[in-house]
Amino acid sequence: MIEEILPATVMAFDAFTDPPGITLFPEEAELVRRAAEKRRREFTTARHCAHRALDRLGVPPVPVLTGAHGEPAWPPGVVGSITHCAGYRAAAVGAAPYAIGIDAEPDGPLPPGVLEAVAVPEECEHLRRLAAEHPGPSWDRLLFSAKESVYKAWYPLARRWLDFQDAVIDLDPVRGTFDARLLVTGPCWQGGRVSGFTGRWTAARGLVLTAIAMTAPPDARKAA
Repeated sequence: MIEEILPATVMAFDAFTDPPGITLFPEEAELVRRAAEKRRREFTTARHCAHRALDRLGVPPVPVLTGAHGEPAWPPGVVGSITHCAGYRAAAVGAAPYAIGIDAEPDGPLPPGVLEAVAVPEECEHLRRLAAEHPGPSWDRLLFSAKESVYKAWYPLARRWLDFQDAVIDLDPVRGTFDARLLVTGPCWQGGRVSGFTGRWTAARGLVLTAIAMTAPPDARKAA
């Protein structure tokens, strides 16, 4: 499902269940040795998706460990992202240079108080218009998912925190795309400074999915 909103050069694999019999690398298993059963199942299937995506990219099997802030630690020359929510796990990888971020969420309204914590007034007004003019997915949840994808694409480039309200999301209900405008100074990358991200979204099977897969900042690509 996530493949539908990613370019052909990005390899992905997803799962809607936690199949039995998955074997982790010992180093990966150690990361969740003391975790609750639910967490272990999520982690195991998500790492299985990561292994399958890497195989599709032509990368030999390697453990996918975690970095200092819990982010996936990909093998050299590989960029990727992992997501999981109730009933869905996925991973996407590409050969560097890439900025990749994927996220999946249940297609339902955000819990009370969450939207106010993650959205700026401009985005709240945008969501009101979308709900009135384009009934369909839970637009607030889709906005949240897009911000998650933005952070996952941002962090490997900037190596610093990005707050939910540091990026303004504009969702296109017709094309299934979104733009993220950064309100903070972005890192230099691939011949330009990152001032935002572009991505795609979809809603199906009770889920909303968002994905970013860029090989250069939008301004740099326009200038090329």
